This record gives sequence, structure tokens and C-alpha cells, in this order.
Amino acid sequence: MYFPRPVSRVVAVLACTLILAGCALPRPGPNPKEIVAGSKTTGGVLNVVLVDSQIANRARVANDFGFSGEFLGLPDARSDAINPGDQLSITVWENVDNGLLVGLGQKVAVIQEVQVDQQGNIFMPYAGSLKAIGRTPDQLRQLITEELGRQTPDPQVEVRRVAGDGATVNLIGGVGAQGVYPIQPATGKLAPMLARAGGVTANPDVATVTVRRDNGSGTILLQDLYDDPRLDIALRPNDTIIVEEDRRTFTALGATGTQAQVPFPTGDLNAVEALAQVGGLNGNLSDPTGVFVFRRETRSVANRVTGRNDMVEAEPFAYVIDLTRPEGFFVAKDFQIRDDDTIYVTEAPFVAWTRILQATSSTLSLATTVTNVGASATSF
Repeated sequence: MYFPRPVSRVVAVLACTLILAGCALPRPGPNPKEIVAGSKTTGGVLNVVLVDSQIANRARVANDFGFSGEFLGLPDARSDAINPGDQLSITVWENVDNGLLVGLGQKVAVIQEVQVDQQGNIFMPYAGSLKAIGRTPDQLRQLITEELGRQTPDPQVEVRRVAGDGATVNLIGGVGAQGVYPIQPATGKLAPMLARAGGVTANPDVATVTVRRDNGSGTILLQDLYDDPRLDIALRPNDTIIVEEDRRTFTALGATGTQAQVPFPTGDLNAVEALAQVGGLNGNLSDPTGVFVFRRETRSVANRVTGRNDMVEAEPFAYVIDLTRPEGFFVAKDFQIRDDDTIYVTEAPFVAWTRILQATSSTLSLATTVTNVGASATSF
């Protein structure tokens, strides 16, 4: 069939342009060769490391969960000890008709709402400023009795602690009933206090428990609290307990079942589990030899992984997991996924050619249409 020369040129230009620009067709990301081309061994900035069992072990770090020594091993707080912020009720009986604190003809004086200040002191008429912090109500009673006894014969004193803010903790977040709870003998530790607040309502598989105390804090996984009795720490007045779901996430991109930012489903996550969270590898697109994990490593981990001692902080790494190797899946199960990791699965090489062929087919179809139109135009 004869094509007019202008039409033939159009067809040739379209075909040649497509073939030359085949690599510029839309795709989800770089291929393995392009990633390796950015490695330090070729003048780039990326540390590309093929993962084996040794690398997986060297790249593993302890998670950030746990309580420091400031929280662990402390004795239970004395639930009957007086703390700043507590309110006291003090009753004094005097054995004289005209006593220090009672009116004429009376024997009993009741002093309500005596506030323990932030220094732990109270003011008692005729006794002055007395240190109450750390004392039990009975110990404070003895002190007041001794001070008043200097001025009135044989006074009888009763000290009761009214509900106050000093011997309490705050519970917020994913618990049955948020609020302020007093530290009592039965709720002096973390686990019973959580139970007192109605238990944990957040997903227990990913729930975290944070205890803030003074200027420090510690966070643990709820599951670890179940497993390790040492983490059932003694509480202190003014502690804040926060229950929430784990905030750690990883990002999955490329030829996976789903491309998304994914929260951690468990406290410790490996590469196989992470891929399972996004539907695994896309069987029609993925290249199982090119599963990459991108992250920035700390100086210590970077040196440990590479066997060097001159690495700097926040080194960019691309870990390569080849699932086609005999030990590939075991290596992937040993490789730890950490917060803010990016898992990228490259496409199989044939996918790019499929795109070119599809685009070529579309282009040739367009060229045929143009040719037919040109042929029709020359027939007039």
C-alpha cells in the first residue's frame, strides 16, 4: 500500500520517538540499576548493602521502649504519707475550760481544710509552721500534740487526710475512664492503676504506656507490661500515665499490593511481616530480587554494618533483600523494620518492555489512523 510521503514521515517520527524515549514512560520509581548507580562505590551518596544474616544482625537495634533506672526498682510509695497539695482535717480536744483553740465552755476545736503547701508545710495555730511532707497522719498528730502540749495540758489531737491532689496520678488516653486517681495501697503500681481506670481500650497489640514524672518519662509496650513484671513500676504522686496506640509507621512503595504509610501492627516488625501488611509483592509487576529498605542510619549502626569507623550521623542506606536466594525469606524475617523506613519493591524488567509494547501498539494504531486519513485525503 502506498502512503503519501508526509504521512510516512509522521509514522516514522512517532515510532522512532517512542523507541528512543521508552525509558521515560510512566513508572512507579527507579529500577535496581538506577539505585545502585547512586551508590558510593560509583561516586554517589547512597550506601547500598546486600542483606545477609550477618548484615541483618548488625543492623538490628534495641527499640526505644522501656523504663530507665529512675523508674525501675523503686519501692512502693507510702500511700499514707502526706504530700504537697493534700488537704488535712485536724481536731483538737483540750482538758481546760479556757483552752488555746476552743471557746469558753467548749472542749473541741476542728480545723478544716488545712492545705499542705508546695514546700510540704502546714500552719497550725499556736504551733507555727510544721513539716508535714513524708509524715503519716499519725506522725503529724504526734508532732502537733508535742507542740501544743508546751502551752496547754495534755491535748488530744486527731489528723485526717482529706482527698487532695498530692497523692494522685493522672490517667489520659486510651483507658476506660480518664481522670485523676488517688494512690492507694491497692493501686500503688502501674498495672493495678490501669485496671482502676477501667483498663486499656486501645488496641492491646499496639498500645503503648507512657509514664511522665518530673522532667523525665518512659514508654513501654502494653504487651511488655504483661510479659515482664519488672515493668509494673511503683507510682509516685503527680505521675501522668498516657495510653495510646504506637505512633511508628513505615512507607511501602513500588510493586506491592498497596502503596501506603502503614502503622506498626506489633512491637517488633520484620521485612516479611511489613510486606504482608501491604498485600505482599504484586505478582504481575514485582521483581523479587529488588526489595529495598531505605533509611538513615546512626553513626554507630552505619559503622557496624559497613565494618568501617569513619561513617557520619544520618548516613543514607539502601538495604537490598533478594527473595530469590535460597535463604532470602529467612534473611527477610531476620531484618528489622524501624520507624520511618521506606520499603520499595522494584518492577520486573519485562514490565518496562510491556509498557513500551503497549505504547508502541497505541502509537502504531494512531499512525494507521493518520495514514488512513491521509490516504482518504489524497483520493479526492
